[in-house]
Amino acid sequence: MRAAANVLWLGIKELRSLLRDPIMLVLIVYSCTLGVYTGASSQPETLSKAPIAIVDEDQSPLSARIAGAFYEPYFLPPQQIGLNEVDEGLDEGRFTFALNIPLNFQRDVLAGRAPAIQLNVDATRMSQAFSGGGYVQQIVQTEVAEFVAGNRDTPEQPVEVEVRARFNPTLSPAWFGSIMQLVNNLTMLAIILAGAALIREREHGTIEHLLVMPVTPFEIMASKIWAMGLVVLAGCAFALTVVVQGVLRVPIEGSVLLFLAGAALHLFAATSLGIFLATMARSMPQFGLLLMLVLLPLQMLSGGTTPRESMPEFVQNIMLVAPTTHFIAMAQAILYRGAGFGVVWPQFLALVIIGGAFFVIALTRFRKTISAMA
Repeated sequence: MRAAANVLWLGIKELRSLLRDPIMLVLIVYSCTLGVYTGASSQPETLSKAPIAIVDEDQSPLSARIAGAFYEPYFLPPQQIGLNEVDEGLDEGRFTFALNIPLNFQRDVLAGRAPAIQLNVDATRMSQAFSGGGYVQQIVQTEVAEFVAGNRDTPEQPVEVEVRARFNPTLSPAWFGSIMQLVNNLTMLAIILAGAALIREREHGTIEHLLVMPVTPFEIMASKIWAMGLVVLAGCAFALTVVVQGVLRVPIEGSVLLFLAGAALHLFAATSLGIFLATMARSMPQFGLLLMLVLLPLQMLSGGTTPRESMPEFVQNIMLVAPTTHFIAMAQAILYRGAGFGVVWPQFLALVIIGGAFFVIALTRFRKTISAMA
């Protein structure tokens, strides 16, 4: 009971210290509000309002038909330019695509000569260039085929494929981006707050006060973990209900409480990792450098950005020891597909094992650090 009381009151002390740190409070508020919103909506995966220019040297009904096929929301209204303006416009970034329709294009099409159309793409705009080239090619081919056929009837195909997009029927990137951004921000906050709590004790000299008190390293570390984890968990619940469900209108299929239970296990591992990094660093700048080395692989190689199946096998195996790998799989199963505990229990078990291992490693390092200071 005395140890539990020490952990409780030391955790309350951490919460009071956090309330007196305006920078950390701003980071928490931003990460749970605007950070999630911008991550979900700032970089759409689909083509949206791409600027396109057309060099119409043919000036025929077919070339006019092709130019009229590009419209919002995929493209901005096409700019009619001369051939000598293509390079200058691409250099200045005025448009992403420049379509050159050559002279006598319609005549050659009707004669069956298969003329070529040149498409210039500004490949530095990756989000638009990657998918936009395919859009332009499909639009041109469709318009030419319909012009030659003389109607817009779609020929009957021998096989009809019915596509059903499950879990995200509108293929909205915000549905995926919001949850993954929330997971990334959750991990970042947990590591930063736990590590900063320990470094703040060292910089302010209060760690020496704790050493002369009847408390153990376990109690000190456990208090920081539950206090910082509780703050991040509360921010996660707010972001999920208010920002994701309320503002972004992302439907949540599964149990929010089950997801928060898994998030609590993930925070146990992430805060332990934050304390371990704090014992390795001597100051906040050093802690920030270590954070970049750890946080970026956790975010990019855990399956939240790209599927793990597309990564090299050795990377997949290494990332099995990362808590984010199992947390992302659990979050997607619960929030997207409505999975219950009977489906995600392996991820829960993995988070318990990994969190326990991280806690033991961090506690061992923390004890050595305190012994060196004593």
